[in-house]
Amino acid sequence: MTTNSEPGALPSSVTDAVLVPSNEMPEGSQKVEELDFDKFAGRDITVDDLISGMNNMGFQASSIGEAVRIINDMRAWRDPEDPTTKTTIFLGYTSNLISSGLRGTLRYLAQHSHISAIVTTAGGIEEDLIKCLGDTYIGSFSTPGAQLRSKGLNRIGNLIVPNNNYCLFEDWVVPILDKMLEEQEASKSTDEPINWTPSKVIHRLGKEINDERSVYYWCYKNNIPVFCPALTDGSLGDMLYFHTFKASPLQLKIDIVEDIRKVNTIAVRAKRAGMIILGGGVVKHHIANACLMRNGAESAVYINTAQEFDGSDAGARPDEAVSWGKIKVGADSVKVYVEATACFPLIVAATFAKDACRSSKP
Repeated sequence: MTTNSEPGALPSSVTDAVLVPSNEMPEGSQKVEELDFDKFAGRDITVDDLISGMNNMGFQASSIGEAVRIINDMRAWRDPEDPTTKTTIFLGYTSNLISSGLRGTLRYLAQHSHISAIVTTAGGIEEDLIKCLGDTYIGSFSTPGAQLRSKGLNRIGNLIVPNNNYCLFEDWVVPILDKMLEEQEASKSTDEPINWTPSKVIHRLGKEINDERSVYYWCYKNNIPVFCPALTDGSLGDMLYFHTFKASPLQLKIDIVEDIRKVNTIAVRAKRAGMIILGGGVVKHHIANACLMRNGAESAVYINTAQEFDGSDAGARPDEAVSWGKIKVGADSVKVYVEATACFPLIVAATFAKDACRSSKP
């Protein structure tokens, strides 16, 4: 061990350990940059200002900037052989995001046909429709469940949904289920019997709600297919369960096989596929598995806070999907570790909504 012989001197072994010489950084290495608000003095700060200032901050700010870049690349791509053909963009989100105010952002994407297909959960369907019938309120994450239960209130994180909203939903949806069953039975004697699927049910409900606040109204209007392989896992499933008793001995039949063929076919026929997935679980895997049928998507943006250490698909980073063939080798991808309501409005403002906002200026 190297030592310094002078009394009271710092041993050279300490300086050798702490002050290890650095290698030169590779040419072209990006420096960390800081967002300097003084640069914007005297004018409004734009979304572009924020995103460009965040790109090289590091941590999740840089991931948000990367998500913006990847989504804008999705939007800009055109098939060299047919410039009218664009990226087929799959959007997935979990039900809690529809319950939150992010619903308006998701509605915007459907209203303006920015996405090609949606995959969500049962709650992601019914909560959109229920919001057309009754309001959801801001509450607290810490409100005791027993207290809420005694008052007929349901908590979704820090959101409160009165139980009466689900009663209103039952009153609205059951007559529609009655009519769908009637049409199903009447069609059996025709050359084209009705085969209800989750996506057809959602299309019909979007038509029946006839409310411009609804995501699925706009999906109906713009013919955007909405897939929900877990359609029975929520209040809608409760309504279908109750309806089996009401309609007995007849029963509404809903075919999931036709829908898996449909969503996979959309992926297979896509000239280029992109995934934007908010949250995890069935919505994440259903989209990724559809893209497996075409040997992977060309681009992917994941936004969720799940971790990978438990081996869950929700927590998996995009590179795990590469191993399965769900994202192509060399594809553009990023996982943003941020709760979606905190970052997706910013991402949409810097991508899908950007041109519209510019064109609306006088």
